[in-house]
Amino acid sequence: RRNMIQVAVMGYGTVGSGVVEVIEKNKEEINKKSNEALNIKYILDLRDFPGDPYEDKIVHDVEVILNDPEVQIICETMGGLKPAYEFTKRALMSGKSVCTSNKELVATHGPELIQIAHEHTCNYLFEASVGGGIPIIRPLNYSLTAEKIDAISGILNGTTNYILTKMEREGAAFEEVLKEAQEKGYAERNPEADIEGYDACRKIAILSSLMCGKNVRYQDIYTEGITKITADDFKYAKVMDCTIKLLGLAKEENGGLYAMVSPFLISKSHPLSMVNDVFNAVCVHGNMLGDSMYYGRGAGKLPTASAVVSDVVDCARHIGKIITCFWDAEDVKLTNVDEVERTFFVRVEKAKEQEAKETFGDVKEITAGVDGEFAFVTGRMSEKEFNEKAEKVGVISRIRFA
Repeated sequence: RRNMIQVAVMGYGTVGSGVVEVIEKNKEEINKKSNEALNIKYILDLRDFPGDPYEDKIVHDVEVILNDPEVQIICETMGGLKPAYEFTKRALMSGKSVCTSNKELVATHGPELIQIAHEHTCNYLFEASVGGGIPIIRPLNYSLTAEKIDAISGILNGTTNYILTKMEREGAAFEEVLKEAQEKGYAERNPEADIEGYDACRKIAILSSLMCGKNVRYQDIYTEGITKITADDFKYAKVMDCTIKLLGLAKEENGGLYAMVSPFLISKSHPLSMVNDVFNAVCVHGNMLGDSMYYGRGAGKLPTASAVVSDVVDCARHIGKIITCFWDAEDVKLTNVDEVERTFFVRVEKAKEQEAKETFGDVKEITAGVDGEFAFVTGRMSEKEFNEKAEKVGVISRIRFA
């Protein structure tokens, strides 16, 4: 056996403390698989942790870690852009590999940080930034290399999936379920990043960048959350043998790439329809393999920490070597979602039934015992065409079909 590999953890919050726990509890397994002995030397945090079993490892000054030549791998579990971006950049420049769960940082600066890592013969790995404990980055980089991947769709946010599952099972209103999710700790006090789809948007940006090897800016992705979904929508969904899920999608179509986040009606026969509660799943479509699906706990302390540590093991196996990752800094010009064709489920006031039929042409009526409404499914049309017609008629709501 060679020397011990010294590891530092930056940020001793939920995920950071999970990383320490995983490395300490599974030491034997991890050391066997990395073919090296790993040791946590430092834990960086602003706070003190009196009585914590690892309180002797706590440091408050990042310089201690960055200037210690023994530290070869750093777990960045701080979240946010500041100061995580600067710390990560400096660590990579000094040849220390960084493993992170920070989706915001990866989505914003991914290609630059990968490039810096490779210039200094170390690695920037981010398995934990998408789908918590589900392996998805590694399959895209390592396992599906014989494939031309042309579509990725997934349930990428546990909070919204928990809320939608509960609304469906209990016929409850969105506000009610959100409040309960907050009380249980599944939703943040400020739930905006989850319920407005921003979190899923960052994650599909990362996945679609890896799918095409260039940079998909999350700011360019059409994003819609779940705040407008109602108990009545689920009544209709049930009649159509469907469920409603918040999906992140990326798809190559007619030589272009489009990406979006939005609630979709999915048929009960689709594998994603069975992904409930806080679970996540990602479907990847390759031109040779067809569909494959990756399913598991998409959040939470230990699942996410497990993914960070899987990256630590990967780095330990590749000290002084670069792990290939295709994600160039060149920005992709996404196809405008307006041009994408699909079918829509629409609800209008009963009085507008005739007008809706005239405007939308051949529609299929859906009845679910909701008073005062006429609901229907449209034929295939572009988003642009749909929006023009919907504006003319005035609709209560619409949900896309996946």
